Amino acid sequence: MFNLSVQDVHLAATADSKDEAIKQVATALAEAGYVKEGYVLGMLARENQAPTFLGNGIAIPHGTTQTRDQVIKTGVAVFQFPQGVDWGDEQIAYIVIGIAALSNEHLALLRQLTHIISDEAVAQAMAKADSAELLRRLLMGEETIKPLKFDGVMVTLNTEANSLNSLQVLNLAHLQEHQVINAEFITHVLTQSPHYLGEGIWLSDSPVGNLHSAITLVTTKSSLSYQGKPVKMLITLSYADEQVAPFLANLNQLLQHQQIETLLKVTDADALASLLAGSELLETETAEGITEEFVIRNPHGLHTRPSTILVNTIKKYDSNVTVANLDGSATPVNGRSLMKVVSLGAKKGHRLRINAQGADAVEAMSAIAQAINDGLGEEVA
Repeated sequence: MFNLSVQDVHLAATADSKDEAIKQVATALAEAGYVKEGYVLGMLARENQAPTFLGNGIAIPHGTTQTRDQVIKTGVAVFQFPQGVDWGDEQIAYIVIGIAALSNEHLALLRQLTHIISDEAVAQAMAKADSAELLRRLLMGEETIKPLKFDGVMVTLNTEANSLNSLQVLNLAHLQEHQVINAEFITHVLTQSPHYLGEGIWLSDSPVGNLHSAITLVTTKSSLSYQGKPVKMLITLSYADEQVAPFLANLNQLLQHQQIETLLKVTDADALASLLAGSELLETETAEGITEEFVIRNPHGLHTRPSTILVNTIKKYDSNVTVANLDGSATPVNGRSLMKVVSLGAKKGHRLRINAQGADAVEAMSAIAQAINDGLGEEVA
């Protein structure tokens, strides 16, 4: 288990370019006694081979095998760039973790880090941390972010109601029961009209009294209207941090694609919560797709460079692609996310199960197979 020192955490840094940020990180690694001055050349070369942006505003620049002789001892330097650094391809890095490793220790370190930083809430908290100790604790998993409260327990289906206000009271009771709001929130919601989103969906929130992020909703059994518009679902959310954003984005997509009526036919509260959270797809969109298994032959497994090539191959196609490590947790992850693919921890000999769903799934799977068989940019036996 890697332990991060607070001395290796640098807050509120600024850089005008990716190269400048990498040079700052390399200098810090050298000053801490982890590397020699020449290591920066390996970090810049690695970036030219394959960008080290993981996702969620986090990049992990490190050297090449050719500059491993520049490493004195394994260590990291963590830089926070509150204004962000353009890492290319419209990706902005707010946390940059420079890694120096004597051998393949960085693979275990990457697996440890990606399991922490794959959490969007944690990544956002690190980008806004106001102390080096807080950032260190977040990165090491010692400081946790209370997860978004939204599951079947927060969903009430087919409620008999004669007014929108009674639905508000029901939702507020749910939020209050889970101690995610205070009296200010309740007062604001009860005295302000909710927002109409369309297709019978209403949303209420408050700029004050949000203690933790949570979402609750209620659907109506019989016809109900408010201000001349239908009321089919009322959503009340406590917006304490950005964890609510994916829910709102998914809801917007459902509205744009006019899938609310299909959504309202769901009769299981847990299933409805999963659909709105975006963790499952509506039945009208699901398909078996194409599934194939591959064996990783890369000597060092799916570290950053081969993972980047795999992800970039997947991104060329419109199909939804998931990747699972059958010799790991076997949980499928989004194949378009470099962070999630790296977090699979796939080593040489591990089996990957890849599923592609969409109009160009056949072409996507063929390209993926070719990329893996070609070694994902590396020499393979």
